[in-house]
Formats: sequence, structure tokens, C-alpha cells
Amino acid sequence: MSLHLTLALVLCSCASFVVACGDSSSEMAPAGPNEIGDGAADVELPSHDPVEVPEGSPKVAFLGDSITAGLHLPEDLAYPAELQRRLAADGYPFELVNAGVSGDTSRGGLGRLPWLLENTSPDIVVVALGANDGLRNMDLTATEENLRAILVKVREAGARPLLLGMNVPTNLGEYAEDFAALYPRLADDLDVPLVPYFLKDVGGYPEMNLADGMHPSPAGHAVLARNAEDALRALL
Repeated sequence: MSLHLTLALVLCSCASFVVACGDSSSEMAPAGPNEIGDGAADVELPSHDPVEVPEGSPKVAFLGDSITAGLHLPEDLAYPAELQRRLAADGYPFELVNAGVSGDTSRGGLGRLPWLLENTSPDIVVVALGANDGLRNMDLTATEENLRAILVKVREAGARPLLLGMNVPTNLGEYAEDFAALYPRLADDLDVPLVPYFLKDVGGYPEMNLADGMHPSPAGHAVLARNAEDALRALL
């Protein structure tokens, strides 16, 4: 049977664009409940059978924020679970570790990464962080340094990183341009595979988000899975 290790602690649900804002800078915390239902009114919630994962399949950990956690939805509707279903059906099964924490920043992800690596021993770590940094206008040098350290530590632990590129609203002007540029720069510097714009066709599209206007709907998560599918398949 598929093993879903929910390593998420919901810290806040205030948000802008499509990701929650907040700070999570402590070591990895024990799993906490996802806030299901808030902002999800009038959304049909499909059900899925558990994915059969053969023994010895690679383990993929998703280090991210509220989007990775699937805030306001059952975990099996978040994009990591959708990716698991899609790739298993395509002959690439993997064991899933959802390490999404609502409100997380690059600093928070770096702080809890050692716990994640030590306690789950993933083969691949999908890094989906930084959007909250941008929405809070954090220093981009610090964000880039945090993401670089995450990618390096993942490799030092013997796992392979996959970086999901984030964007912030274009009305932030030059800051938005500089923010978007740091992801391909990191990917080039460290020779890490990159999904250039992970939020494509979801961020800023009301029809792809819940009634709160902030977090992806099941349909939005399906699009996110599609955006990352080819890159993760290549690693598997």
C-alpha cells in the first residue's frame, strides 16, 4: 500500500495570490491536522483509491508550503498525491512523503530539512519553497542562499533534488523579475532539474482556486501535477 507520511503543521491560513503567508523557522515539527473545508465551499471533492506501491520503490519527499500540504483539502487531492497517481499509472510508482507546511518560507524549510532527511531517507526531494518569501518581500539574497543550502544538503544526504520555480505577482515590479530569476540561476549553478514556472495556469486564475481565492482547488492541484510530471518522471 502507498505510505503517505503527513509531515505538516498548519501555522496560518492568511494568504495572497495562491499561497499562504506565515513563518515557519523551527525544526521539523510533528504532524498536525490539515484545515479541511475552510474556503472549499461548493467544490466537489473526488475520491481516489490508495496507490499500490511495490516494495523497493523510490521514496519522494515534497518540501513545501500550503500548496504542497493541500490546505483546505484532503491530502489525497493535493498535487503530490495526484503526481503519485499519475506516475504510478504510467509505470513509475513511488512512496510519497508530504512535507508541506502551511505558511512555510525558505528559511523554515531549511530549518526542518535535517529532520526530514534523517527520519524519512528520501531518494528524491521536490523543493517547492520561496513563494511566501516573495509575497512578504523578503530579502532575495537570503531566499536564494536558503534554497541553495537546501539543494546542497539534499545532495549531501544522497538524495536527488528537483526545484519547482515560483513567481510572485508582476505588480511587484523589479522585485518580481529578480525573484523569478533566482530559480533558473540556482538550477544552472548547481545542475539541478527545474520546473521553470510551477504555478503556470493556476496562480492568479480564480477558476483554479478555492472560494478563498488563495489556495488551489482539486482542479488546480491537477494542473500543478501536470506541470511537474515530466520533470519528476525523468528523475524516477
